[in-house]
Amino acid sequence: MANNKKKSSSSKYQKKAVKTVTKAAKKNPKIFIIVVLILALLIGAGLAVYFFVLKDKLGPKGDSSSSEPTTSQSISSSEHSHDSLSSSEESSHSHEVVSGDIKIHFLELGNKYTGDSTYIKAGDVDILIDAGSRQGSSATIKAFVDQHCTDGKLEYVIATHAHQDHIAGFVGTKAAPGIFESYKIGTFIDFALTNSTTTLYSNYTTKRDAAIASGDIEHHYTAAQCVAESDGTKKEYAITDAIKMTILDQRFYHETSGDENNYSVCALFTNGEQHYLFTGDLEKEGEKSLVETNTLPKVELFKGGHHGSYTANTDALLDVIDPKVICICCCAGSDEYTKDVANMFPAQAAVDRMAKHTDQIFVTTVVSDESPFYKSMNGIITFSSDGKTYTVTGSNNSTILKETEWFKNNRTWPTA
Repeated sequence: MANNKKKSSSSKYQKKAVKTVTKAAKKNPKIFIIVVLILALLIGAGLAVYFFVLKDKLGPKGDSSSSEPTTSQSISSSEHSHDSLSSSEESSHSHEVVSGDIKIHFLELGNKYTGDSTYIKAGDVDILIDAGSRQGSSATIKAFVDQHCTDGKLEYVIATHAHQDHIAGFVGTKAAPGIFESYKIGTFIDFALTNSTTTLYSNYTTKRDAAIASGDIEHHYTAAQCVAESDGTKKEYAITDAIKMTILDQRFYHETSGDENNYSVCALFTNGEQHYLFTGDLEKEGEKSLVETNTLPKVELFKGGHHGSYTANTDALLDVIDPKVICICCCAGSDEYTKDVANMFPAQAAVDRMAKHTDQIFVTTVVSDESPFYKSMNGIITFSSDGKTYTVTGSNNSTILKETEWFKNNRTWPTA
């Protein structure tokens, strides 16, 4: 009954309103027409604002629109897609590559021995790859890192394999505490397998595990865990909004090798359209596996494999990555590992293969006849990039390898 009364009352008011409007129209026809025109214009303007301005903003949120698209919405979406595809200029803008600033420093380690330690600064993120060459090198590494790392924390640290010239600085000495004792570490990644039974390796694991237990290392993973993305880890890390680090897979994370070098953790950094590759001391078989297991890009920067050894830097790898710059961490001409001059780092055979791709080869250190029997070649090598362009500078000089006095006396550049 109540509903019927409401309908009756509503109908009554509607009839009365119609009569009033009709009467007004007969008395003042011109004014009535003007009012109707104004109302029509206002309604038209309101509809235009809705369809061209508010509809797309309100619709997707679902505040007052149906989740099912209307016919007009479907046509509009189709036309938008067609316009996007037909405009190459709009398409190129939508695929613009973001890049960021990065500095990669290949360190000298304070003695005549060959070893690796690379410090990377990307935005506010601090990264260290390896800490050779001897335990006392921790003081040299720390002195450099402390110039750039102001909060006492390294966000990412990688130990590539268990050889002294890559892990000794993690252990340090009483006088020069190692990296594990000197910094907090966000994510620490090391080798999945090893054949090592040395006292140094035992001390490395003891200090690493102590840092994990104390919370000074927040996360510890092996390279095998990373590539499997198991136990909460991942193979790809966003270093900044523009720069990522990928742990690359290779055969010897999963099966044993007679050569410790083949256990090396391999990492690829991507910055915009540029790529930087680190393979530790990976040897011929390891490099073959790296190529077969991954789709490797051409790279702007390659850290020379195994200090420029003839047993690494194979055509199988170099022909795929086609590097523009190669930085080698070694003491050029040192007889630390061999008396064969041609095979001393950087080896003639390695230079021959590298020369097919670039002459932009740089080396940190060179032997000297005077104590302490080494001196800077390029010194600390710094590769700086914004993801679009790059520069290479040495703390001593920026002379490419083939133009150095040592090279002219000990190596030959292959002819075309």
